[in-house]
Amino acid sequence: QVQLVESGGGLVQAGGSLRLSCAASGSIFGINAMAWYRQAPGKQRELVAAITSGGSINYADSVKGRFTISRDNVKNLMFLQMNSLKPEDTAVYYCNLRTVWNEYYWGQGTQVIVSS
Repeated sequence: QVQLVESGGGLVQAGGSLRLSCAASGSIFGINAMAWYRQAPGKQRELVAAITSGGSINYADSVKGRFTISRDNVKNLMFLQMNSLKPEDTAVYYCNLRTVWNEYYWGQGTQVIVSS
């Protein structure tokens, strides 16, 4: 079993920055990719950024140039540096891990609120 714990969310003014962290623990084998998703009130969960074990990265168009995803494979950590935050970035942000066997794991989420 894999446990994912996010941290780093909070309240920030528009234009500000936050850094989210995700710590993975447990039986971590065969990681294919890790990703950040977010879900705003009344909306579907959407992919924000993903990074594969090989280092390939992709971002949602809405965050390109503002957010940066990174991983520390030794410590099983993943980060999301969020700059130039906008009110529309307000959401619960979730850490996701996918294995090579197509198992998906989710964290409990961390709230990000961007005030205008």
